[in-house]
Amino acid sequence: NLEDYEETVKKAKEAWKVWADIPAPKRGEIVRQIGDALRQKIKVLGSLVSLEMGKIFVEGVGEVQEYVDVCDYAVGLSRMIGGPILPSERPGHALIEQWNPVGLVGVITAFNFPVAVYGWNSAIAMICGNACLWKGAPTTSLVSVAVTKIIAKVLEDNKLPGAICSLVCGGADIGTAMARDERMDLLSFTGSTKVGKQVALMVQERFGRSLLELGGNNAIIVFEDADLNLVIPSALFAAVGTAGQRCTTARRLFLHESIHDEVVAKLAKAYAQVRIGDPWDSDTLYGPLHTKEAVKMFLDAVEQAKQQGGSVVCGGKVINRPGNYVEPTIVTGLPHNAPIVHTETFAPILYVLKFKEEEEVFAWNNEVKQGLSSSIFTKDLGRIFRWLGPKGSDCGIVNVNIPTSGAEIGGAFGGEKHTGGGRESGSDSWKLYMRRST
Repeated sequence: NLEDYEETVKKAKEAWKVWADIPAPKRGEIVRQIGDALRQKIKVLGSLVSLEMGKIFVEGVGEVQEYVDVCDYAVGLSRMIGGPILPSERPGHALIEQWNPVGLVGVITAFNFPVAVYGWNSAIAMICGNACLWKGAPTTSLVSVAVTKIIAKVLEDNKLPGAICSLVCGGADIGTAMARDERMDLLSFTGSTKVGKQVALMVQERFGRSLLELGGNNAIIVFEDADLNLVIPSALFAAVGTAGQRCTTARRLFLHESIHDEVVAKLAKAYAQVRIGDPWDSDTLYGPLHTKEAVKMFLDAVEQAKQQGGSVVCGGKVINRPGNYVEPTIVTGLPHNAPIVHTETFAPILYVLKFKEEEEVFAWNNEVKQGLSSSIFTKDLGRIFRWLGPKGSDCGIVNVNIPTSGAEIGGAFGGEKHTGGGRESGSDSWKLYMRRST
């Protein structure tokens, strides 16, 4: 409740005073120990992610591995963050850029990546000298508690306050309190564009800083010269992985008209072989949706796709078994600008669309509100560089001959437009967790 929240913020602010005085490389050493503690618990944590979120076990473990990897990355970064000494125009003067921690970083994460997203934020925020206050998704609170206990033990074993990485569990009231709280020096929010917009306005109203990771309506574009042996597994994985519940899930598949029918036939055949079942079973490739609401959203979207002129090639129905299982679905025949194609439904529905020319399909990739991830499949070098260039993809993540889903921790992760413009994890995203003094 709000009283608990108030107490936690005060403790976190006190803990920051201790943490900020520790040299950055020493902070890196603590983060290294956190990575090691997570390594030791990787299978049990991955299992807990499967249990509570519903993703398959290997994905659950993979997600904890991302946190471990970003800890390793942060250790090196802790010895490298810094600003330049610039030539001063005044004799006998020095001009320095000094980077300092912002203070307390609030991290609100979503159900679909209940470990990794906090890891990206906290590992980098910590080496920058910030304390963290985490609010995980209400539906994955066991994961939040487990991760926080592992971190707290490392901190306390080093005679540091556990409150450096604090946790609050709660609903929208706690999230709103964080957004409105002047003591949150940065608020990192991962979730839907709709809620992200509300958060951004609340934070902006107090001239606070926010880092937003919101929706994606990601496209894969397949040209006539593409290697179809790459395309089929890539499109399948990007559309069906995590049962379509990634912000980087492929939702639109643009196929050159000359290969459209062949790819649809091959993809439908691949879809028929997807092993659906218990996320804990090592044979399972595809588990349930997270909630009953998600199942309803899936059914509504399939219905709208049909009403707008789409044909369901495969899937489209709820699977008759315990849990929130739905069939992975392919829809063809819709125009590129159909309202449902421009809607991000957090479910395994892939809209397959036809195109003729490069210029039009690049424009179609960019015409949706979101700008997270995008991908083309081609062997044409000129086209690849046009795709990477100023008139190519307008997304934060631009792929060539690989799927839209998945990313590397060494690069900055995030997107443009209604995706929010935030960047997390690698490259120079550490600067978002610090303030610059010239």
